[in-house]
Amino acid sequence: MVVFQTAFLGDLILTAPLLKSLKRTFPSGELHLVVRKGLETVFEGFWPVDRVIPFDKRGIWKFAQELRREKYTLAVSPHRSHRTSLILFLSGAKRRIGYDKAGFSFLYTHRVKHEFKEGLHEIDRQLRLLEPLEQEVEVTYDKEPELPVSQEEVERVKGKFSLKTPYAVLAPGSVWPTKAWLPEYYAEVANFLLKRGITPVLVGGKGDSTYCNRCFSFMEGGVNLCGRTDLKEFFAVVKGAKVVVSNDSSPVHVAVSVKTPVVEVYGPTVPAFGFFPYGRGSWVELELPCRPCGIHGGKRCPEGHFRCMKELKPEAVIEKVRELLSV
Repeated sequence: MVVFQTAFLGDLILTAPLLKSLKRTFPSGELHLVVRKGLETVFEGFWPVDRVIPFDKRGIWKFAQELRREKYTLAVSPHRSHRTSLILFLSGAKRRIGYDKAGFSFLYTHRVKHEFKEGLHEIDRQLRLLEPLEQEVEVTYDKEPELPVSQEEVERVKGKFSLKTPYAVLAPGSVWPTKAWLPEYYAEVANFLLKRGITPVLVGGKGDSTYCNRCFSFMEGGVNLCGRTDLKEFFAVVKGAKVVVSNDSSPVHVAVSVKTPVVEVYGPTVPAFGFFPYGRGSWVELELPCRPCGIHGGKRCPEGHFRCMKELKPEAVIEKVRELLSV
């Protein structure tokens, strides 16, 4: 069996229930996972996955031939690109399950409806990909998000970065600028936490440094780990936190997967897209006629005012943090 998910980090993390459900349904089957190159360590040591295969999105024919040698009997793809559909077709996998709205969806042997629906989470949307299997086996669904992070790893990162507990994680950055809440507002949340004896810790990749550095400049204390952790260390930092505050981005799903309470800040996107905290946590948003303005956000506000973030004041997020921490 192979699951093909070469999207961004957050999307990959949300495949955990799909992977677990496949392995529970076919416990003796070997399960491989194709991921975007650079994300190989995300599910390192994860019990359902027997092998992780990186793909750098080049050399379609050569990569398809590599998969063909594995002689897969089943391929499942939550990724909807034309490239993915073509590779899995060329791989020769006997059964290929994908979404009806995927590029070249006609190359799948089974197509499942993809839709954005109020209350439908991406996890449940992905698990629908297993419905065609119900005609021949009893599918065992496991909906619980999960990331393989041990308490030993948490203690190690606390020591490495001199993190004093209790601490909270703030993730101000985003690949999409319109999805990033104002760094000044994050700083106000950070200063609220400081006054209650909770150390604010900023996280993010190297590309988030502009957001994190600006936020840190307004903070009265705390720790800036932006660009200083690898993926596994980032997961461990989140697992050790009391609470996470993040834009509509991967830290939300990391937090849920390691059972850390999270507050998600929505701007141009909306919970109806299905990426809200699954089963735990909460979110804040403003009701505006211009929302949503895109599935992923964008580089700039189409209306030119950016009200969805500018008018979403820190007090709203602080109130959610208070509720989660009872402070």
